[in-house]
Amino acid sequence: MSAAQKVVVITGASQGIGAELVKGFRERNYRVVATARSIKPSDDKDILTVAGDIADPDTARRVIAEAVAKFGRIDTLVNNAGVFVAKPFTSYTAEDYATVTGINLTGFFHITQLAIAEMEKNRSGHVVSITTSLVDHANSNVPSVLASLTKGGLNAATKSLAIEYAKTGIRANAVSPGIIKSPMHPQETHAALGAMHPLGHMGEMRDIVDAVLYLDSAPFVTGEILHVDGGQSAGH
Repeated sequence: MSAAQKVVVITGASQGIGAELVKGFRERNYRVVATARSIKPSDDKDILTVAGDIADPDTARRVIAEAVAKFGRIDTLVNNAGVFVAKPFTSYTAEDYATVTGINLTGFFHITQLAIAEMEKNRSGHVVSITTSLVDHANSNVPSVLASLTKGGLNAATKSLAIEYAKTGIRANAVSPGIIKSPMHPQETHAALGAMHPLGHMGEMRDIVDAVLYLDSAPFVTGEILHVDGGQSAGH
């Protein structure tokens, strides 16, 4: 493997923003380790797919072990896997809580811990987490306490990791999206969802990919929560 060819691990990589992140990093000539529950093998020799539930610590262990075995290093981790359940706070069930915290928090914790341990060996690396702009601008039309609890925790953890590892050459940043056109939002909802942004339209998946790629190529940026949200976090 060329010493210049970096390796990125992407969670939630089978569809939507995750699948676009895989394409974006391959365009930059990264080798990609892509994981998701339903991910299929790739014909691209520079893409390793590992199927599994990110909420299961064993998935994190397999992803990192297989990444190192095949590609020898980990340069970047993108914590893209996430789940959003919009309900009034008192309507959340124990199952909702377990699902959201399992994917958004437990999944982040185990794979990030293992990835950073590998990055420390090279005194270089970058962790990017995808959060949500709702953390900064709660909306009465979108009840989202579990999103704020978990993704807000990732924002805080991002800053903590950035400071803890600043002198080891490992950076940590987050991208905080608004509502993005993806398979989870039917076309007929786009006008109403777009109107929730000061810019008047939804974002594109490529907007998030470009933000992640920017952060990955910005060696002087760490601890940043980059809002890609059509102005939502600034106000209404």
